[in-house]
Amino acid sequence: MRFEHVGGVVCLGETMVMMVPGEPGPVHLVRTWHRAVGGAESNVAMHLTRLGVRSSWVSAVGDDSFGLAVLDTVGGFGVDVSGVRIDSSRPTGLYVKEASPHGSPVRYYRRGSAASGMGLEMIDRLGLGEVKLVHLSGITPALSDSCLALMRELLRRPRHGFRISFDLNWRPALWTDRDPRVLRELADMADVVLAGSDEAELVWGTGDPARLRQLLPGPRSLVVKQGADGATLLEGGSAYFEPALKVEVVEPVGAGDAFAAGFLAATLAGESPSVRLRAGHLQAASALLTAEDVGDPLPDDVTDPLLHADSQTWASARLEV
Repeated sequence: MRFEHVGGVVCLGETMVMMVPGEPGPVHLVRTWHRAVGGAESNVAMHLTRLGVRSSWVSAVGDDSFGLAVLDTVGGFGVDVSGVRIDSSRPTGLYVKEASPHGSPVRYYRRGSAASGMGLEMIDRLGLGEVKLVHLSGITPALSDSCLALMRELLRRPRHGFRISFDLNWRPALWTDRDPRVLRELADMADVVLAGSDEAELVWGTGDPARLRQLLPGPRSLVVKQGADGATLLEGGSAYFEPALKVEVVEPVGAGDAFAAGFLAATLAGESPSVRLRAGHLQAASALLTAEDVGDPLPDDVTDPLLHADSQTWASARLEV
């Protein structure tokens, strides 16, 4: 599944170093940790490169070893990271997954991070005259007042030759001392909005596609991801639904970013609503089938026939490790 020659995408948002326990037992006794890297927007950029779409990631990292780790990881996927600002006064953000039998709570150490210091000056790093799409998420406006101002300015400016996509990406821990009502304002100014029905229920009081369209009349395209059931696209006064694939789930983390990349790549390629939703589902499956946020792409001989299969063949398909 490749979508080459569709124009460039720039993704804006924080990426952090992630620490995961490297041994069993109570977290406070763990002495060995594995270091990884994670960020919603850079995940989308990395998936896009896997799909053949030229992508860049713009953010800020600290002038530290963790910042180098982030740049090496994201750039290693072929993503252009030349627009990332190196901040000599703020550190790279960090989060810790405290894995336990009762779940894996996440502890964020991102207050005062380099990315939280982003503001209007970052717009000049986006290369807006050279891209077809700018991808944002609801994480960035929660980081600081300057990040919120950056988002508002980007979405309010006239757009010449590019679209803006906005993924809700609800992170309740980031909004404890901020007003999440701003997310509706931001989403309604985007051209493409993606949201999970469960998170939309929490943030906007409903996960129903028709009611969400009433709340968000502005975007040309509204995608509501309905978990294992499928996804609905509302566009041009019509609604399109494609059921999700049956997948042997290894790790659910990262599937939403993968879906966004697949859907956006197919959208830039001018594909039909059905193919665009299926491209999202197929890319999400590639993430579900691995423990990594961005795993190996599914083989073309699997994805290409499914993109254009009849509804019965699509509904009966099952992907396994």
